[in-house]
Amino acid sequence: MNFRASFCDPFKPDIIELGEIEKNKILETFDKIPWADYLKKMKSANEKDIHYSPSLEIENKTNKNGIVVSALDGDEWYIFYKRPKLVKRFFGFYETMNNDFTTEIHGQSGEDARECLIALIDNNLKFLEEKIK
Repeated sequence: MNFRASFCDPFKPDIIELGEIEKNKILETFDKIPWADYLKKMKSANEKDIHYSPSLEIENKTNKNGIVVSALDGDEWYIFYKRPKLVKRFFGFYETMNNDFTTEIHGQSGEDARECLIALIDNNLKFLEEKIK
């Protein structure tokens, strides 16, 4: 499986494209990000200098499923799950493909974020679909 990664540095307006990433390097990349340092720096920064919460996006380029994990503070994470999905329209009378269908879950821990990244790496889409409705 081919994976792609990007990172949102809170103090840079542009998303940093990290490019292709081997699946065995995804958790290592997640672990190496100084999440606590970013969050600490954000607390004392001027609000206009902050563009995002620190966030890591990983996408499976083969099936277009992706996860974004975003740290809000030392205890709370948001997790976004993007994937192609058939979506019912017009009272369920017809379906269309939404290639960027995204759902999110709030109030998660760093361990939850890690668990979702592992599910993406393992292509456990059922787990992601059930957890991030």
